[in-house]
Amino acid sequence: MSRVSTLAKASLRRITAVGRKEFLHVLRDPRSLALGILMPLVMLFLFGYALTLDVDRVPLAVWDQSGTPQSRELISRFEGSRYFALQVRATSYPELEQAVDRRDALAALVIPPDFAAKLGGAGQPVLQLLLDGSDPSTATIAQGYAEAIVLTWSRRISVQQLYRHPTAARSVPQLEIRPRVWFNTDMVSRNFIFPGLIPVIMMIVAALLTSLSMAREWETGTMEQIVTMPVHKWELIIGKLAPYFCIGVVDLLLSVGVGYYVFSVPLKGSLLLLSGLSLLFLVGALAVGMLISIIAKSQLLASQLALLVTVLPAFLLSGFIFPLDNMPAPIQAVSHLVVARYFVTILRGIYLKDVGLEILWPQALFLLGFALLILSVAVMKFKKKLG
Repeated sequence: MSRVSTLAKASLRRITAVGRKEFLHVLRDPRSLALGILMPLVMLFLFGYALTLDVDRVPLAVWDQSGTPQSRELISRFEGSRYFALQVRATSYPELEQAVDRRDALAALVIPPDFAAKLGGAGQPVLQLLLDGSDPSTATIAQGYAEAIVLTWSRRISVQQLYRHPTAARSVPQLEIRPRVWFNTDMVSRNFIFPGLIPVIMMIVAALLTSLSMAREWETGTMEQIVTMPVHKWELIIGKLAPYFCIGVVDLLLSVGVGYYVFSVPLKGSLLLLSGLSLLFLVGALAVGMLISIIAKSQLLASQLALLVTVLPAFLLSGFIFPLDNMPAPIQAVSHLVVARYFVTILRGIYLKDVGLEILWPQALFLLGFALLILSVAVMKFKKKLG
């Protein structure tokens, strides 16, 4: 037992020595610190403020050919909604076309001259909604908002007319949907985007920092000193990962803190569970960067490979922004190999749904297996010899 303890202490001393050397290198290289700390902060604020999937205050143009109290009431419904902002009051179709062409309006509402008469019982009133299809996502959402406003208003009018004319052959809808949104009750896209941003930030630390670690030793000519050090391969790799692991922990704390205190992103789940699984993901991400650094002996090649293998999949194939269900089946199959996909699921489950390990254990198990596998491959690929 004492022999095992002695070996463990000796191994810890060697890992500490390698880690101290790497720490000193990082501290003496302001570019690495800026890349590891400042870039994640810039991304947090850039994505937090600039990236949003919410469609609010859609510029609206209106051509009211009716000019009646009923049409003005309907227009006031659009003005009072937070989803539309009335920008143009047109008097002809050419004016509407010019407003859409200049992007002064993304939607245009046309109210026909006989709107009030048909609303009073002379027929079925029809409104026209023109949408700028050059932005199909916004157009589709704006169409849904407009249909909801008109439907709500028309139901109110039907009920009023039914009370005025009880014997009239009018039918009031008997079924009504009352939606209730769970987890993200205000439907704020920032609460959905921000948890997915953390894996991308942590991937950057792994990809652009650890991918240069071993490659830098080759280019600066210090690899000969590395291979002659009296340390095991796994001790050397763990020691080299230590400072970047600490930077990753700082980035994680910054991400959670900025999300909570600056952008008011609620954390409904366990902070302890979030921290534990985040550190597990960080180990796997750092191991990927180290493996790339071992394979590529050039810093330029290593950084390019890191961007291709880690950062781009984290952006595109993790479900961070783009829904995976809308992608072709082969792309969805490839996304199962992207570790960030599982971590995004974990973070959104903890942040928004307050789910625990009893739900997230498959994703957590994948993170553990991925970290052990990539670390093992990195240790096997590193050869303590030159050439």
